[in-house]
Amino acid sequence: MTSSTTSSASSTSSMSWTAPAARTGSPAAASLPLAGRVAVVTGATAGIGAATGRRLALLGARVALMGRRESRLVELADELRSSGGQALPVAVDVTDPQALSRAADSVRSELGRVDLVVANAGVMLGSPFEDADTAEWDRMIDVNLRGLIHTGRVFADDLLTAAEHGPADLVHVGSVAGHLLYPNWSVYSATKAAVAHLTRNLRAEFGPRDVRVHNIEPGVTATELGDDMSDERMREGLAQMRRDLRPLSADDLAHAVAFAVSAPANVNVADMAVVSVRQG
Repeated sequence: MTSSTTSSASSTSSMSWTAPAARTGSPAAASLPLAGRVAVVTGATAGIGAATGRRLALLGARVALMGRRESRLVELADELRSSGGQALPVAVDVTDPQALSRAADSVRSELGRVDLVVANAGVMLGSPFEDADTAEWDRMIDVNLRGLIHTGRVFADDLLTAAEHGPADLVHVGSVAGHLLYPNWSVYSATKAAVAHLTRNLRAEFGPRDVRVHNIEPGVTATELGDDMSDERMREGLAQMRRDLRPLSADDLAHAVAFAVSAPANVNVADMAVVSVRQG
């Protein structure tokens, strides 16, 4: 099951950003596969989001790191800058469309037009259907579906314009739970099934205009996702699953995202299920 990271604060803020001269002006930097691209990663405070932000910066992109925990975003941005990367921390709640719109304006002002969006923010809360705290259902629908939809919406014009001149990518981090059976994870799985079908339809809508739309579907992954479930039995079951299956790491998924967006311009890695060998 997927291991993206929640983004659920109500404020929006950005820190000043300066491009490191050594990286932007060197021939080596220009040869990096994502050189010149401007990326946004949601849920970048931990897990797959943080790892993806690191990976995209390493490959030459200017990266806006979005999430709810500003201190973590600042720490990650400082880390990337210290190693020659280019990063902008932006604290935002992806479930708040107005805050998300302001965040998008901040990214454009600091980094330029966005041509790569990784909608990764998510929550994973399991429970038997008849015992579930329905507030957890609402939270998953808000973050996993509404937040992902609004993320794509606020950057849609950027992507469509960017595609007129070069590659443009919208990446959804879904889950194998969107098409496999996981008892007691029904509502979580339903949100990820919705993401999968949304991706297919957006691919039909945006593909003719040269925007690539991808669905990356992690299997069991070792991150903090699920740690905040109210159902103690489900937390214990998830921990056991991770012990048994030798789970993926966040870096594994970051490499998968980077592979998809670094493909030749006319190649769309449309759907990618990424699981550990033991999960099969």
